[in-house]
Amino acid sequence: MLIGEYLHTLDSKKRLSLPAKFRKEVGDRVVITRGLDSCLFVFPEKEWQKVAEKLVNLPFGQADTRGISRFILAGAVESEVDGAGRVLVPDYLKTFAGLNSRVVLAGVSDRIEVWDEKTWNDYKDRIEKDADQMAEKLGELGIL
Repeated sequence: MLIGEYLHTLDSKKRLSLPAKFRKEVGDRVVITRGLDSCLFVFPEKEWQKVAEKLVNLPFGQADTRGISRFILAGAVESEVDGAGRVLVPDYLKTFAGLNSRVVLAGVSDRIEVWDEKTWNDYKDRIEKDADQMAEKLGELGIL
């Protein structure tokens, strides 16, 4: 399971070093795509297959499902993890997520999210303030 929060640097060649704890989980190949909330999603290949299958099976007669499929699938790129544990982030994904040199890699169970450090800190501040309210709603649904 991918968990934890790590501060890393995106180098001048747009390579991102994965934390050592994540490398074993992700293997030699990952899929990087547009994420939600202005971040990137990095999926181990086996997890990507599950996500892609769900998206492919959505009804294409609905605009929302076509849109999210295009957003996730068309934005995806396969990337090999090099011997130093780095992946290459294409320009269009770097621009999409507004990544500067300092980035946060957050393990979120089946994926890694890549955030610009400032964007992550701003997002985390908002979520932390609302955590109790979110927990209440999840409790009402029987989830927590």
